[in-house]
Amino acid sequence: MATRKYSKRALGEAAQGYLFMSPTIFTLGLFLVAPILFAVFLAFHKVKLLGGMDFQYLGLDNFTRFFTDQRALIALKNTGFYVLIVVPVQTFLALLLAATLNAGLKGQRFFRIIYFLPTLTSSAVLTLIFMWMYNQNGLVNQILSMFGLPTYNWVGDPKVALIAIMIMNIWSTAPYFMVIYLAALQDISDQIYEAAEIDGANAIQKFWYITVPILKPVTSFVVIMGIIGTFQLFDQSYIFSGGSGGPNNSTLTVVLLIYQYAFKNIGTMGYAAALAFILAAIILIATLLQRKFSKEESLY
Repeated sequence: MATRKYSKRALGEAAQGYLFMSPTIFTLGLFLVAPILFAVFLAFHKVKLLGGMDFQYLGLDNFTRFFTDQRALIALKNTGFYVLIVVPVQTFLALLLAATLNAGLKGQRFFRIIYFLPTLTSSAVLTLIFMWMYNQNGLVNQILSMFGLPTYNWVGDPKVALIAIMIMNIWSTAPYFMVIYLAALQDISDQIYEAAEIDGANAIQKFWYITVPILKPVTSFVVIMGIIGTFQLFDQSYIFSGGSGGPNNSTLTVVLLIYQYAFKNIGTMGYAAALAFILAAIILIATLLQRKFSKEESLY
């Protein structure tokens, strides 16, 4: 096999290119690649950082420990339940809001701004506002009592604490995906809907048989982004429970558990790194499955 020869000019141009890219390469290497490699190293060790650094090689023990860790299994169960409820609901709500705004109603620009405001609010501030609303004498319980409905201890009851976080996140994230759907809806030609009207299709039939199929690629993107985001739930759960994942581990998520093992428990930094890679693998598998199903639907 003949070796490829490069001229001095080509080598000089390549060197100049890498020289100009070196600040970016250095930054990515220092703050992205290096932490990932260090996390891989930690996942296979028992780490001691206080009172002197010490690393004890454990092999795969940190990974196998996950299957016998009851709190880790509870966190995975809570996170999985959260994903299964929030992702479909926020996707449907985002599509519904986008279709409403795209229908040409009066004042739609005003409603676009109103709908999108929750997305602009800081997650921490939004959580504190909802904690005030979820108080036993707060706004939510007052509205429920006005209609004769039962009230709840939204923050302190293990049965409804995670549901309270779900409601808050659906309300705050659906407008973000609504904007994506709205952009896609405005690219659909009006001639398609006009042809359907000539064939006698009503508004619901046009939405179900025209809008939804055309938006399948967008829906796939929204679902994948929703899966990635919901699996990484941390700040709302942390603020709601004060970092404990309570009450009774009902708001404990995988990312919150990783934080607890990494920064609150001594000697479990390596196990926290292993949990992070397990979570990354779960997110990757869920994303690949969603892509596979969406491709099959488009081919069908």
